[in-house]
Amino acid sequence: MPAPKILIMAGSLRAGSHNARLAALAAKEFALADADVTRLSLADYPLPLIDADFLAASGPPRHAVELKAMLTAHQGVFIASPEYSASVTPLLKNAMDWISRVGDRGEPAYTAFKGRTFALGAAANGAAGGVRGLMALRQILELGCGALVIPEQINVGRAGEAFDEMDNLKDENLATALKTLVRRLVELASLMPRA
Repeated sequence: MPAPKILIMAGSLRAGSHNARLAALAAKEFALADADVTRLSLADYPLPLIDADFLAASGPPRHAVELKAMLTAHQGVFIASPEYSASVTPLLKNAMDWISRVGDRGEPAYTAFKGRTFALGAAANGAAGGVRGLMALRQILELGCGALVIPEQINVGRAGEAFDEMDNLKDENLATALKTLVRRLVELASLMPRA
């Protein structure tokens, strides 16, 4: 059976982002689990704020079309996102909203989010590790977009102190939680049809 294709992205563009570090570590763990890994930076896909008038006049932006194509080319997706005001980052929400509006004629809404499995992670300086942001992200993906999101997730609290000099997690329980999440996503993504 061919290796499942896993897309990895962070919901933050901040220099030195803890979530970008978590995404990079996850990419390494997915590669060790024999997945075909693609890392994506939302910095490479700048988008205007979603606007129905813009969409009606011009159609979806090219970068939204490209993001949808990236998503649909993978069976599994790992998102590492910080928590903003107990929710997701505007960057990530805007990207998901644009992706949801891209479709071929007659294609059902939210097609890009269906037929693949998602896993979530967050790294934050607070003790809870961004858990409220992940609750909001899970709700958007599951209820809003109809996506399958696995129950396993990784919350890295006190993120400024959580990584060692090699960007591995210092806490063995967190490292084990990430490996468990990786194994589960690879297992379920392997069952998804290839694009």
